[in-house]
Amino acid sequence: MTLPAAPVSILPEPQPPASPSRAERALDRALRVAGGVVTVWAGVLAALLDLIFATWAWEAVQGRSGGAQALVGIGLVLAGIAAVVASTVLLGSFAHRSTGTRWAVALAALPWFLVIVVGGFRTTEGDLALAGDNVLGLALIVAGAVTFAVLGFRQIVVPPPVSR
Repeated sequence: MTLPAAPVSILPEPQPPASPSRAERALDRALRVAGGVVTVWAGVLAALLDLIFATWAWEAVQGRSGGAQALVGIGLVLAGIAAVVASTVLLGSFAHRSTGTRWAVALAALPWFLVIVVGGFRTTEGDLALAGDNVLGLALIVAGAVTFAVLGFRQIVVPPPVSR
């Protein structure tokens, strides 16, 4: 005795999408280049804002005395580190999405590192953005460097999602 078979519908194979036209490819390339340029400038801007915040916050901490200094100092350090990590993650994500490449986090990280390094040198007028005694500035550098390293490692190592 045989059991009745359940009807099975066979779906036709999906057709591959049509290849993009030459104009669409040129527009895509132009948008990716523009995304890369915006990423580089955003990396510079993020580093400048980090330097300004680190200098301002350190001056605010040094101007306080007693228990308030510790409280303000800890609050500014935590807020600064959280802001650097959040801005770095957003910048890395924007870089990856706007350029479509896995190494795009380097477009934001390299100018960020360059501005941070330049901030450690004294100008001819004697100004110094990051002094050796600025603990907040040093924490911001470490937080930004580690976050960029983790983002870069993650974007390079993790395989891209499979689209169907």
